[in-house]
Amino acid sequence: MFHRMRRRAAEPSEAQRRFFELSARLEGQVPPEIERALTAAEPAESAPVVDDFLPSELRVPSHDQLDGRMTSWKQPLVLDGEMVACAECGAYRDWLILSTQDRIWLRCRAGHQQQETRLDTAWYNRHTGPADATHATFEDGLRHLGH
Repeated sequence: MFHRMRRRAAEPSEAQRRFFELSARLEGQVPPEIERALTAAEPAESAPVVDDFLPSELRVPSHDQLDGRMTSWKQPLVLDGEMVACAECGAYRDWLILSTQDRIWLRCRAGHQQQETRLDTAWYNRHTGPADATHATFEDGLRHLGH
């Protein structure tokens, strides 16, 4: 009995055979609706070429076109459980954080600068928002941030 069932399962049924024959006859044919749509579609006039870029006055320079970036940091800066203080005057808050050439510099309100090796550009990018202005000189940037 089981031998007959296995033999029957090995051969395709009549319905499967008809389906395979119909599939073979229809292979490579295109439905008439598609043919009508293709013949009815006329080639459109070529669209004029338009510059997709913003005008130059609205473009923001990329990071490789800038000499550096800066942001203010009002609260104390704590790294590795230690509060960072200025090496010269001891100030520990109201920093200006400068990111330039893959280095981070801290500038206190008195104008002393020190490199902070525990911070990197990735930290700067995570903790700052988008730039609100670009400046031609470093001094213009300082004025803009109130330093």
